[in-house]
Amino acid sequence: MEYISAIVPAIAEGIQVTLKIFFITIILSLPLGILFSVIRTSQLMAFRKVISIYIYIMRGTPLMLQILFIYYGLPFLVEGLRLPPFGAAIIAFVFNYAAYFAEIFRGGIQSIDRGQYEGAKVLGMTYGQTMRHIILPQVVKCVLPPVANETINLLKDTSLVYILAMNDILRITRSIVQRDFDTTAFLVAAIFYLVFTFILTTIFNYLEKRYAMYDE
Repeated sequence: MEYISAIVPAIAEGIQVTLKIFFITIILSLPLGILFSVIRTSQLMAFRKVISIYIYIMRGTPLMLQILFIYYGLPFLVEGLRLPPFGAAIIAFVFNYAAYFAEIFRGGIQSIDRGQYEGAKVLGMTYGQTMRHIILPQVVKCVLPPVANETINLLKDTSLVYILAMNDILRITRSIVQRDFDTTAFLVAAIFYLVFTFILTTIFNYLEKRYAMYDE
């Protein structure tokens, strides 16, 4: 117990980096994903193709590769451009998860009965107004489970920033294990992740139950 008490404060320092990446990514990628999903289901053919290609690339390549490309590859393509590790990580995470959220919301949008679009058109509503006032409020309820899964995946994926030498939970834990030749630190880190996952699961379960009340 004394050893665990000694390493917990050190591992806890990595929580700041982990949570910063997590919250900034959620705050930016969710609205961006919704915007992309709306474009993908619109009549703007040129924009739809661009977004489709973007989503294909983001979902078809590993997040770690995207992080490495933005941090190490961009300076070769754009002379003088050198992003700090945190900035490179945020860009990679936001654009990667925006692609996944876009596909989730696109599926939700397409699940809504076409009659609601036609009814809104009869009332003189534009496509944007229809989405904002009629479609998206219904979509949110439908996509909560897959959004919850992606949010939990995001929490775990934050550990990938160790490749940029950022002191997140995993990197600090690995340094402690290598220093002390004791794997107890891995158990402590796992408990941290499980606690955060439990909190997220509880929040989404509450939201699902809250939305379910309106169906009764």
